[in-house]
Amino acid sequence: MEISQLLSAERVVCNVAVSSKKRALEAASNLLAEVCGASMSDIEIFDGLIAREKLGSTGLGHGVAIPHGRFNDVTEAVAVFIKFEQGIDFDAIDGAPVDLVFALMVPQESTEEHLQLLASLAEMFSDATVRERLR
Repeated sequence: MEISQLLSAERVVCNVAVSSKKRALEAASNLLAEVCGASMSDIEIFDGLIAREKLGSTGLGHGVAIPHGRFNDVTEAVAVFIKFEQGIDFDAIDGAPVDLVFALMVPQESTEEHLQLLASLAEMFSDATVRERLR
């Protein structure tokens, strides 16, 4: 699946003000819940993203994080992109503040698709030109 298939204009939000990793995940959860409609609440999504973060930070470095998870009530991959006003501490691997978040939800049984999407995203965000264009 191409990343462009996951995003549309209503799934991209810029200059969001947050003060912490928790608030960043809440913002992502709220936006993902809007995309999912009634199938999942923002609280269920937040709980899933937090559970994944407890396994290890999804902060890739260079100001980018990809919070993600597999969910029972999701039938297809869903993503949102948020650019924050300012970088926040996200426990990223390089310690740099995060200002670009690509949050991803995939169906529980989509292990291979999940890994492929994460690999594609990590490759895309490793490109300094891409990051700068997004900023």
